[in-house]
Amino acid sequence: MHVAHLSLTDFRSYPGVELALDPGVTAFVGPNGQGKTNLVEALGYVASHASHRVATDAPLVRHGAARAVIRSMIVKDDRRALIELELNPGKANRARINRSPLSRARDALGLLRTVLFAPEDLALVKGDPAERRRFMDDLLVARHPRFAGVRADYDRVLKQRNALLRTGVLARPGRRRSARRQDEESGFAEAGAGDVQSTLEVWDSHLVRHGAELLAARLELVDELRPLAAKAYATLAPASDAAQLEYSSTALGTTRDDLAGQLLAALAEARKSELERGITLVGPHRDDLQLRLGELPARGYASHGESWSFALALRLAAYDLLRADGGDPVLILDDVFAELDTQRRRRLAEMVAPAEQVLITAAVPADVPGELIGVRFDVTEGSVTRV
Repeated sequence: MHVAHLSLTDFRSYPGVELALDPGVTAFVGPNGQGKTNLVEALGYVASHASHRVATDAPLVRHGAARAVIRSMIVKDDRRALIELELNPGKANRARINRSPLSRARDALGLLRTVLFAPEDLALVKGDPAERRRFMDDLLVARHPRFAGVRADYDRVLKQRNALLRTGVLARPGRRRSARRQDEESGFAEAGAGDVQSTLEVWDSHLVRHGAELLAARLELVDELRPLAAKAYATLAPASDAAQLEYSSTALGTTRDDLAGQLLAALAEARKSELERGITLVGPHRDDLQLRLGELPARGYASHGESWSFALALRLAAYDLLRADGGDPVLILDDVFAELDTQRRRRLAEMVAPAEQVLITAAVPADVPGELIGVRFDVTEGSVTRV
């Protein structure tokens, strides 16, 4: 798989840009702040419907414009598909495939698969569990787009259940009446403790059903990632301790039914604490992917170089997993090599060189390793020129 053409309209800093791309290595070179990352961010958005830099779509639309449009021509096995995404902040985004509109934008997921590594990925090692949960769930969606619906359903149920729990908190004596406005806005009327308890049982069943499906998929994913990440890390940092992955959860059954039963039991045990705090304390949204180097947690103990190598190893493992599913995903390395020492730079270059398409951003040509010499575009003041 590779991207043959990228077209942007009012995306980030670009009023408009048209780029013809080739298989192999392509480097976008130019000073910081000139728009290099915007180009690869757009392709990452096509693949995941999310940015690796911001949490909402509004910053992706050029200042003063009402919407942004990304068009990408994807080639796989000599077949071509034109994906068009229209970003409408505050409204539903729209998608078309080969000029035909889709009923939901997320139906375009899976047509382009990318693995993107950027400086923000240090948060996979040094950041909060939410970063690692997002890494797992994004990879699940990349492999099986239906999990976008599973994740959306779980998030919806979690939001409703939390609103109901807040109802129980606000209904307790001594709570300020003015605080109950949040409850009304979430769709729940003021309720007594008995009403909350009975309604919670209904939401428990929904949470357990979607949660067990998501949790089962994550556990299987980590089992597949574990040897791939360990191998990639050993290649990047052979002198370091071995990299290890372990999934941490209140439920670790071997089947979906086991997981559902464990989640339901954990919810019952946590009921008193949840009603006191007004928040759901059990479920995949509370889990973590634990990263270790030898016997020590990578977070807090890994050096800067080890952290970079571990984050890279996770992305390379994701690449290997997607590739094993069939077809090379597009590999994107956003401002990566400048942060690596000479040996890690060389090892990474050798690992990614065989990929069908590699897109690199770099501040200066010297940051691109000799093993990855290919097509180069200079990016300066919003102008993208093939050298």
